[in-house]
Amino acid sequence: MTKPTQGGSFLFATAQIQQQFTPEDFSEEHRAIARSAEEFWVQEVAPNLQAIREKQPGVLRAALRKSAELGFTGVSIPERFGGMELDLASAMIVEECFARDASYMVSHGGQAGIGALALVHWGTPRQQEKYLPKLASAELIAAYALTEPQAGSDALNVRTRAELSADGTNYILNGQKMWITNAGMADVFTVFAKVNGEHFTAFLVERNFAGVSIGAEENKMGLHGSSTTALYFDNVAVPAENVLGEVGRGHIVAFNILNFGRLKIGSYAVGASKEVLKISARYAQERKAFGSSIAEFGAIQHKLAEMAVRIFAVESMAWRVVGMAEAARQAGADEMQALEEFAIECSIVKVFASEAVGYVVDEGVQIHGGYGYHHDYAVERHYRDARIFRIFEGSNEINRQLIVTMLLKRIARGRLEMTAPLTGSNVLAQAKNIALTCLRLAHETFSAGLDQQQEVVMAIADIILQTFAMDSVAGRAQKRGTKAAQEMSAVLIRDAAAKINLAAGEIFNACGQIQAPQIVLGPVDVIGLRRKIARRVLDAGRYVV
Repeated sequence: MTKPTQGGSFLFATAQIQQQFTPEDFSEEHRAIARSAEEFWVQEVAPNLQAIREKQPGVLRAALRKSAELGFTGVSIPERFGGMELDLASAMIVEECFARDASYMVSHGGQAGIGALALVHWGTPRQQEKYLPKLASAELIAAYALTEPQAGSDALNVRTRAELSADGTNYILNGQKMWITNAGMADVFTVFAKVNGEHFTAFLVERNFAGVSIGAEENKMGLHGSSTTALYFDNVAVPAENVLGEVGRGHIVAFNILNFGRLKIGSYAVGASKEVLKISARYAQERKAFGSSIAEFGAIQHKLAEMAVRIFAVESMAWRVVGMAEAARQAGADEMQALEEFAIECSIVKVFASEAVGYVVDEGVQIHGGYGYHHDYAVERHYRDARIFRIFEGSNEINRQLIVTMLLKRIARGRLEMTAPLTGSNVLAQAKNIALTCLRLAHETFSAGLDQQQEVVMAIADIILQTFAMDSVAGRAQKRGTKAAQEMSAVLIRDAAAKINLAAGEIFNACGQIQAPQIVLGPVDVIGLRRKIARRVLDAGRYVV
């Protein structure tokens, strides 16, 4: 794992290549978990996927129970409560395996991730003893209830209220939640409300509390197998001891859990994209047109190669953040503190990964042609399922704004220092210097009004996204050393540089400047590189590094 570092510092320094964590650094325990998750998937989940997608009663819950028997629902729960108490990497490995079906993955994540982690990190000993063993065993199903009709990305604007009863024993809860994953089958909810309409607070609410009612299942574009409903609270008496954390400190719970969820979208994107690339490569080899397999066409090879390149980028970025967070844990931080430190990077992964998987599924449908538009082909389901991840865990627009505002706040507080430009003419130094130059120029031009210049903020965020991607793939390629890694890195860097140059020009022009700095690249035969990448995918029948 990497040595401890500061969140956002990748912009200010040369990456320490040997410290970057990659999938090639998995321990034997990590590999054993991957094999176990794969075996469980093949034997227990895959045969039941159609029934899960049709919401046949009890099937999804039964699958979660069987997952619990192998420890997967308790992967992050302490051993004393019946969990496995494994590291963040292990949780990501499990989620990547389960991402072959997004419905099952989000249901499992609602249980093992956001459903349990708030209790693990902020629960009182009494709360943990009462709930965690039953969450680890999936005897109880969990759900996380934050979103409301008027409070999606603006999470702190919830209208659900909690009033302390006259005798001080209960909080009386009134309000509504919506889009709650697992709600139709959940037994216990983490519910966010404002005490006296002011103090944002988390509560543990049981399904059988009087006044709790569950809405009808939502008719969604995708994720057909997962339960998503509204929740209603009508004078629900919640015991005062069911406050999770502290009154008025619910934002600590909510935002830290969001960091975890944003990072885990990276594991979803990698798992789903690998599956789509595999089925698309197979279809391209089987489908004949004009006397040959369409896999031999340059246009199809371009698509397959780009799909592989984006998987490589997301994989490199997400595992790099996992390594940084684990290094922080080894230095004494707990998991949530570590993820809070790297909140900028978690948002970067969320945006880049959700847009990358969106590209992959779109091109997967295109490779399949008309069949890609048909329910009988898996790529059609992946296409529908992937769209929500640009909205989940804060929309990508919100996360782009967060990337820039969090970075500026850390600079203002002295946690990060606007140092002199990085020396050297390599593409990474150029990218980082352009990112900081654009950030500084926009801040000087618009000052406190920068947050109102959303197009400028989005463009700055895009430069930061592409810079982190370039930095991550270059480090992995140098550390890994394989031709596949080097070729995918070269294609990603060339394309990212072009995007950075375009965004920098827009920012400079918006700030009244004419000539923006540009990354200068030597010639790169990306057509030739993509053909090599595609041939490697076709020969293996899957994503390879």
